[in-house]
Amino acid sequence: MTSKNTDTLIHPTAIVEKGAQLGAGVKVGPYSVIGSKVVIGDRTEIQSHVVISGRVKLGSENLISSFASIGSRPQDLKFKGEDSELIIGERNMFREYCNVSLGTEGGGGKTVVGNENLFMVYTHIAHDCVVGNRVIAANNVALAGHVVIDDGAVLGGLSGVHQFCRVGTLAMIAAGAKVVQDVVPYGMVHGDRARMNGLNVVGLRRLGISNSDLQVIKSMYHLVFDSNLTLDDALEKIRGEVRDCEFRAKWLDFLKSSERGICR
Repeated sequence: MTSKNTDTLIHPTAIVEKGAQLGAGVKVGPYSVIGSKVVIGDRTEIQSHVVISGRVKLGSENLISSFASIGSRPQDLKFKGEDSELIIGERNMFREYCNVSLGTEGGGGKTVVGNENLFMVYTHIAHDCVVGNRVIAANNVALAGHVVIDDGAVLGGLSGVHQFCRVGTLAMIAAGAKVVQDVVPYGMVHGDRARMNGLNVVGLRRLGISNSDLQVIKSMYHLVFDSNLTLDDALEKIRGEVRDCEFRAKWLDFLKSSERGICR
């Protein structure tokens, strides 16, 4: 184990394997285990009974709460022990019993988590997921493999996202929802086989969106979800009738790239 600074505090009962790299001010609590390929950024706090294993890179100022498992072996029968990794940014909170898996060869070899996210108790982030920034996942949220969660999304407690699905920027998933197709940016979905239930107007207002840009999003929502048009026809009308702006571009890019179809 190497450490930058004597400010690093390791409890006598913790196990930090040779090769692990700990930044300045890192705290490792009782009975935690840090593997030999783990890199932990400055001022990250590892509470008691945490296991961090595999090739894991943690940024600075993260909080890993008790009994979390970070960098665990993927729950994928195709995984054959390849040297995959987990990359986590800064200022994230992983609460008790969170589980985050390494990537697999079939998903590019890495799982990625951004910055300033909150993962509440029993959150599961499976292999090859990509999670953006400022995401909130409430208790017992489960992300299957290869899921993409864009910035600012909120996932309600006990909700689940099917493998290869994408949840767009500032989207909201209701508690208990089962998401089996993509959720458009700023959309809200609920229910078993989640269906669209409006726009996250409150989140957009908090973002500081102008009334004119909000009207653009509402117009696109109407064309896609309220007009009985096919998705291709709705996209054509958006291109021809809706004012061009960053929100239109984001929607068009999202809809064109969707592989599983969208929740409607």
